[in-house]
Amino acid sequence: MSKPTSAQRPARTYRITTAAHQAPLVDALLAAQGFTSEPEPFFPMARRLTSEPFPLGASLAASFGLIYIQDRSSMLPPVLLAHGEAGLLGARCLDMCASPGGKTGILAQAAGPQGFVLAVEPSRDRLATLRQNLRRMNALNTATTGVESQHLPLPAECFDRILLDPPCSGWGTVDKNPKVMELWTPEKAETLVRLQRALLAKAAELLAPGGVLMFSTCTTNVRENEEQAAWALANLPLRLSPLPAPQGFTPVAPALAGVEGVLRVGEQNTDAEESGEGGQGQGFFLARFIKHGQPEQAPRHFAAAELGGRLLSPEELAQAGLPSLDTLPPGEVREFGGKAFFLHRHALELGLGVDLGEGGLRWQGFPLGQTTGGKEHGGKEVGGRETGGKKPGGKNLRPGKGGKDREPERGRPSAA
Repeated sequence: MSKPTSAQRPARTYRITTAAHQAPLVDALLAAQGFTSEPEPFFPMARRLTSEPFPLGASLAASFGLIYIQDRSSMLPPVLLAHGEAGLLGARCLDMCASPGGKTGILAQAAGPQGFVLAVEPSRDRLATLRQNLRRMNALNTATTGVESQHLPLPAECFDRILLDPPCSGWGTVDKNPKVMELWTPEKAETLVRLQRALLAKAAELLAPGGVLMFSTCTTNVRENEEQAAWALANLPLRLSPLPAPQGFTPVAPALAGVEGVLRVGEQNTDAEESGEGGQGQGFFLARFIKHGQPEQAPRHFAAAELGGRLLSPEELAQAGLPSLDTLPPGEVREFGGKAFFLHRHALELGLGVDLGEGGLRWQGFPLGQTTGGKEHGGKEVGGRETGGKKPGGKNLRPGKGGKDREPERGRPSAA
């Protein structure tokens, strides 16, 4: 396979992380530093660079968390999960394989203050990156936990929307990762197929009746794509919800009959887009499912969990210079080890049936800052327990994550 020239490579893309009405201000800030861009037709907050006078990750907009550098194909799973009449507004969402957080950020924007996203990542290093990026994006309506998603000890049918972008062979990123085909041969990729099915089964268990599950990969491997969709239809209480062709992409026909409605997009160069072979961006596969059954007319509420820490009053928040409760989504602020964390109402309610004691689920709300007179804090979680959960294992390292939704560049905030 010949390596594309610089003229053939896709343009650098990013998205604006602010509220939609503030997007023109971010565009103006970038323009003041010499950056120019064009809007992406599939998502109002996405941009494609046309001029980059210096690395975008070093721009003021990136430093302030106003933009997030992300491959355009990588934006599709959360954007298309939010597509349709139901959307994501106010929904209780789960991102099962969340780091570095680009997709989680889109879910949080779409869910709005009344909605919530639980972001899961078992690797300690990647969990730290996830939390850093979500804080930079000011994703107040999120919480994070460091367990393997197939072992999440949460009540069945407790999420309205689930995004599952699992570890995959990453064959769709071959332009940026030329050795990926050698690293993940078809034989080695079978371990990923088994993990993906375990995650799909858990997702179906956690999804509420009538809820929506988005499954996506950045590989071209049929075993991890169309065959996984067929397996889910045959073994789980799910049906396909046909995906529309996103503007700016040219879909490729599925490689397997019986899974019409799934979506394959993305090739590695602009020639592919012009020839109708997939469009710009990395190779991506998406399948959207709906769980059998009727959605409940009234939202499900769970009893709030018993938590550690200390509940902070409005007066204490004001004294510490922290946001007031009326500027935050529904929830509460607690102090753990001298630091204030916002805990969304949905996060508190999900504590029902979850063992928050020793060996139970450990999660962290959104960090707001240091409280007055608090001691230095080493990363305690809800209930004051140390950061952790199940230790990350090799099977949950993210083989298919390199390139499509990247880690931050060293010394350049938000360039992920």
